Amino acid sequence: MKKCLIILMVCTLAAAFSGMIFPERNALGGIADIPIRKVASGKIIHRFHDTSPISPSGKYIALFRIPFEDHYPEAGDVGEVVLIELATGKETVVERSYGWEMQVGANVQWGASDHELFYNQVNTSTWKAYTILHDPISKTSRKWEGATFMVTPDGKQAASHNMINSVNAQSGYGVILPEKFRSKNSGVVNNDGLFVTNVATGKTKMIASIKRIFDEAKPKIGIDDPENYEIYTFKAMWNAQGTRLMTCLIIKPKTGGPRKVALITIKPDGSDIRTAVTTKQYSKGGHHMAWMPDGDHFSMNLEVDSTKNGLELITAKYDGSEIKTVFSPGSGHPSFHPKGLPLIITDSYNHEKSVAKGDGIIPIRLLNTKTGKEIILANVRVPKVEDNSFRMDAHPTWDRTGRYVIFNGYDDDNRGVYIADLQKTIEELKP
Repeated sequence: MKKCLIILMVCTLAAAFSGMIFPERNALGGIADIPIRKVASGKIIHRFHDTSPISPSGKYIALFRIPFEDHYPEAGDVGEVVLIELATGKETVVERSYGWEMQVGANVQWGASDHELFYNQVNTSTWKAYTILHDPISKTSRKWEGATFMVTPDGKQAASHNMINSVNAQSGYGVILPEKFRSKNSGVVNNDGLFVTNVATGKTKMIASIKRIFDEAKPKIGIDDPENYEIYTFKAMWNAQGTRLMTCLIIKPKTGGPRKVALITIKPDGSDIRTAVTTKQYSKGGHHMAWMPDGDHFSMNLEVDSTKNGLELITAKYDGSEIKTVFSPGSGHPSFHPKGLPLIITDSYNHEKSVAKGDGIIPIRLLNTKTGKEIILANVRVPKVEDNSFRMDAHPTWDRTGRYVIFNGYDDDNRGVYIADLQKTIEELKP
């Protein structure tokens, strides 16, 4: 009797939890029987398409509120790290942060449990950037010098490109310090590269300089005169196992003109440096890579068939081999289902006319690579901007269970965050 009562209570709580998260059916123009709820509003975003803002237990969602949407942040501008209890909607400001930019905020993300919330901060007295590891349960924190881009799912390792000079590669993904604390790279430098932190000790190591990446990458990156370029690593993306990283090399001509990009993968000890996509291949068209669940392969949008409309969504092994098209057209920020289902969630840019109309409404796409079929989960408004630095990307991402999809939207003239419950849809798609 007692056992039955416990089961009944658990079921009742689960039903109530689901009901509180999703009180309404889809009102965003997608498939009718996918429940979607707006969980936060008011200049607020989740991080990116390769990490889940929902905590490992499913109890919380961690987001970042930017202070404005119409101009670029300057050193000393402050936003908010926000924690929301999903069952009640209770919102708590964890801390005001100076360590952020427009596209990914303060890189707010979870480690192995609800006790591990990571985000970036800047000391405005010394203008030192650092990483905070906060425990929302005990309300305690610790820190180490240097900002973080991405943490392994087990919370044991953090990685980053040069987050202070990041703005020279592309705005939106680092931290803002006064100009005198930033510098530009010239050619293949030895003092900048890719960085990994041991979270337990807080010790950070440059695992490979830009020069060593150029010298040791196989095959060669494809630049014969690197002295004529500013060269930066950009983004540091872990596979789920924490055994390999991806980074982009952003290669900007000193005299101006189009940049070149190469995709590099590397082990966290700095060994086995591979050029997964050369500058020649990338120049045909491509963007937004993410690791697949197996940790050996990645996906991205890439031009491999010029006869088709738009880019192809491809998968490839970490060394660039085994490349194949899995869906066409590709778009936006694709990522595979975390449990290995043949499902990809992605959005699009407003200008990707193969899937968007260019009218400021972009689709949240669920792609089945096994059947070739596509479901539109939602149609999301994005702001019209003249400067691309102020754009808002939907950045759809899976939660760790693979049941929910979280994305940004702009339906009331400022940034908000939504959750879609795909349980029914996924069950129907399973063989």
